Amino acid sequence: MDKPVIVTVDDDPGVSRAVARDLRRRYGQQYRVVRAETARDGIEAVKEMRLRGDEVAAILADYRMPQMNGVQFLEAAMDLYPYARRVLLTAYADTDAAIQAINVVDLDHYLLKPWDPPEEKFYPVIDGQLDAWQRTDKVERAELRVVGDRWSAPSYQVRDFLSRNHVPYRWMLAEDPEGAQLVKAAGDGCHLPLVVTADGETLESPDQATLAAAVGLSTTPATDFYDLIVIGGGPAGLGAAVYGASEGLNTVLVEAHASGGQAGQSSRIENYLGFPDGVSGQQLAERARRQALKFGAELLTAREVTRLEPRGQARVIGFSDGAEIAAHAVILATGVSYRRLTAPGLDDFVGRGVFYGAALTEAPACQDSEVYVVGAANSAGQAAVYLSGFASKVHLLVRGDGLEKSMSHYLIEQIAAIPSIEVHVQTEVVGGAGDGHLESLTLSTKGEERAVDAQWLFVFIGAEPFTGWLGDTVERDAKGFVLTGPDLVQGGRRPRNWPLRREPYFLETNLPGVFAAGDVRAESIKRVASAVGEGAMAVALVHRYLEKQ
Repeated sequence: MDKPVIVTVDDDPGVSRAVARDLRRRYGQQYRVVRAETARDGIEAVKEMRLRGDEVAAILADYRMPQMNGVQFLEAAMDLYPYARRVLLTAYADTDAAIQAINVVDLDHYLLKPWDPPEEKFYPVIDGQLDAWQRTDKVERAELRVVGDRWSAPSYQVRDFLSRNHVPYRWMLAEDPEGAQLVKAAGDGCHLPLVVTADGETLESPDQATLAAAVGLSTTPATDFYDLIVIGGGPAGLGAAVYGASEGLNTVLVEAHASGGQAGQSSRIENYLGFPDGVSGQQLAERARRQALKFGAELLTAREVTRLEPRGQARVIGFSDGAEIAAHAVILATGVSYRRLTAPGLDDFVGRGVFYGAALTEAPACQDSEVYVVGAANSAGQAAVYLSGFASKVHLLVRGDGLEKSMSHYLIEQIAAIPSIEVHVQTEVVGGAGDGHLESLTLSTKGEERAVDAQWLFVFIGAEPFTGWLGDTVERDAKGFVLTGPDLVQGGRRPRNWPLRREPYFLETNLPGVFAAGDVRAESIKRVASAVGEGAMAVALVHRYLEKQ
């Protein structure tokens, strides 16, 4: 079998030879090293390798090249070899470009020149990239196809689930020629949406568990007992899974829908440390998911947790299908969901013009339309900015007097600089109407009502914690948020189930060994960074708890 290839491209002949020399010295027995001194030659070489069927393990490109810079080269090369690891060679003055490349081409690493000695500054990086490439499933799957109706809530739910779980698919309408052929092939009485898998299996109006299993997502636990169960796959849950697994705990994360939680629906997060050019919620969630898997965490998708109970020293969670798993400790990171609008008529159009959250799958369909966004916090602002790239007009509806109390300053400035975004203060949605999908809204501004034509409404209001399933096991405040640490013992009140002579840890609930992190916790700071931090802190407290058992 031919050796896999490491490609290096640098327009400085001396540097190009040095890179190739160092690579051959370390990896020449297992890999073939191909070098090019121009971006054009590099692209031609990569194209030839693709035609021959060669495997490319890693591509190293210099940032400063005259024909195309390294970021552009890697972007072109990834179309031919999407699984190759991408490394940018850059000088210290170009680190901003390297950081930008992280977002543009999902850069795996950047190396500062010079890297002497290579044993310390070069080989450890390349070792890690080649190891990651070897562990990647590089089988190119055939296309997944989804057929449905334009204004169908079930069709939207299937597309949203696939998109948020990073499963590529092709969407087609049932009345399109190809869509109609697939529906006809499925047989009489086909129930839409129709999902056709890579091997030709057809799923009619599948539920999430069936769909998850069909596309290869993990839904079944590998064992019945773990060191740590993390419930919820948002930033807090993913942070807990990464730190728990990396510190040697046998960790499983259980998510009902898709990794990322509410933050995963954000079109752009620009105030998260380390991403000066911003990162989408889906990108951040996917990287965290891959990181958790890298450290050995197990991730279960489309599994709904319905109960939590103590059994001696074990903490047991039950699923909606009756199955259960147990662990020494549990971290609750179920997050929050957007609150529903109560205006008459809107519930009839959820998934058919009314969407709770960013609904990124719908944005391209908003091209040249007017859209309405409800909310005054960062999530609403991010959605308005993102949708302005598609819609002819974005109306941001704010119940209060302005955005300053709840939205970050940088977002307020961005919104003010985009002419197609109009902010309507003291405005609420009081009604919706349509035939089969949303067609109009009734708005109230300072008590005066008016009707507007509208097919798109995106809602980002309030926060309802997903905690009703906990019953009386875990104490919560009046709004349903989980009480932890000092909040449990205010006024000298001792929580139920709490041992004598023991005070709860900062993030621990009234049930010893059960912790809460992120938005679901009472008095938490509702930011992505703080949620990740609480997830990591909860793991540290789990270690302390386990040491005392």
